[in-house]
Amino acid sequence: RITLLQLEQRFLCFRQLEGVWPLPQDFTSSMEQYPLNPHTFHFGYGKQSVAQRGCSVLDSAFKRYFSLVFPDYSSGSKDKPFTAEISVDHDHCDDYPNEESSERYNLSVSERKAVLNAETVWGAVRGLETFSQLVYQDDSAKFIILMYVFNTFSWGILLDTSRHFLPVQTILKTLDAMAYNKFNVFHWHIVDDPSFPYQSCTFPNLSSKGAFHPMTHIYTQSDVRRVISYARLRGIRVLPEFDSPGHTSSWGKGTSNLLTPCYRSGIPSGTFGPVNPALPSTYQFMARLFQEVSSVFPDSFIHLGGDEVDFSCWRSNPDIRTFMQKMGFGVDFAKLQAFYMESIVNITSALKKTSIVWQDVFDYHKRVMVEVWRAGCYLCEVRKVAKAGLRVILASPWYLDQPGPTHDWARYYTVWPLAFKGTDKQKKLVIGGEVCMWGEYVDATNLTPRLWPRASAAAERLWSDERRTSNVDQAFPRLQDFRCKLVRRGIQAEPLYIGHCKHEFQGV
Repeated sequence: RITLLQLEQRFLCFRQLEGVWPLPQDFTSSMEQYPLNPHTFHFGYGKQSVAQRGCSVLDSAFKRYFSLVFPDYSSGSKDKPFTAEISVDHDHCDDYPNEESSERYNLSVSERKAVLNAETVWGAVRGLETFSQLVYQDDSAKFIILMYVFNTFSWGILLDTSRHFLPVQTILKTLDAMAYNKFNVFHWHIVDDPSFPYQSCTFPNLSSKGAFHPMTHIYTQSDVRRVISYARLRGIRVLPEFDSPGHTSSWGKGTSNLLTPCYRSGIPSGTFGPVNPALPSTYQFMARLFQEVSSVFPDSFIHLGGDEVDFSCWRSNPDIRTFMQKMGFGVDFAKLQAFYMESIVNITSALKKTSIVWQDVFDYHKRVMVEVWRAGCYLCEVRKVAKAGLRVILASPWYLDQPGPTHDWARYYTVWPLAFKGTDKQKKLVIGGEVCMWGEYVDATNLTPRLWPRASAAAERLWSDERRTSNVDQAFPRLQDFRCKLVRRGIQAEPLYIGHCKHEFQGV
């Protein structure tokens, strides 16, 4: 005989399995539930695992996820022992995640044991996140559910730390939330027109004169290493962006002769425009800067920007016009920008870095990865880039920096990155998508609630099977549930609608 309470518990059990976010590509579920107790539970390495105790990535993940699985850690009844056994096929314990890193994993749960198999430690970290979301606390026990999982593509989150400085602790908190959502790339738009907070060893004046404040609003080399290390242990790559030739006003404050002097009526106006592409010293400076950046940031990718270049200053400068005639560019300033970007790509290629650029550069450059960001028919642009044989990242539909109600999350959920006419080969060139949080109206006071849980909608779109996750009405209660998970973990995610969480936010 099954009581109403048992039916409710079983329904809750099934509903909460479906509440795992983002939803795995493939899974089977069971109505069984198994009690867990922190005193009899432990993570361990499988006998066949290539990685064993001493693996920095997994040892730290075991400690981190024990606290997430048992946030209250109170004494209770002595249930039967339960072991979560983790095995990986390749030892990348001391490496950084990269574009080739597999995040596939297989997780199965049965009475007294969970088995997590992954190709790499990065897949194991993703599997541990799913495991942690399978554990729920009711009035008497915790339980988990049988599951089989693997992923599709994902990408990341862009944070702009130039328009408003974000303290390191705020960045680390965002990395935590990214890991909970299985985002795997932190695109650090670290400098721009308003400020240059990156403290360069090679060119210290860039931050001492270009930052909002030379002591309090900078990222030291130690800060950067801390962010990279913190991200690595969560399976997140850190991708720096040093955008040029535009968006460089702050650069000029600490480096003379880098920016183009603007003219008015044939006379210098005292203002400056984009980087000066006509001077050999420009490329000498960039070579030294990117040599340092390449040694500081271990990822094989680097974002070179290239967007929104205003040609008016170049057009006003007689030396620029003379250089263009010498090079055979005539009055086509797009060719001048192409020349500049080609030179910068050559510099970063020599440093064994893969260059990413904003879509503005794609029209005249064919050796890069392209990020599509403009509104309009963005899938037309994705198709255009893929048809040219270049890899593409989609960002256009996921600009979250503008204020807006949380209930507009569905617009970020109902995006289909591969819904363009193209071959399977072309569609495989779409390597992921990116949520962009620009800094005009965002700082540490409102970053987290503006980002989450709307970014979670994009996370599921990029991680999950579209056939299982196309229904907004079905996604809503799952996202509500996941938002409460984020809140309990200290992430100030905005509410989706009227309601409550069993464990409300307890303050900062």
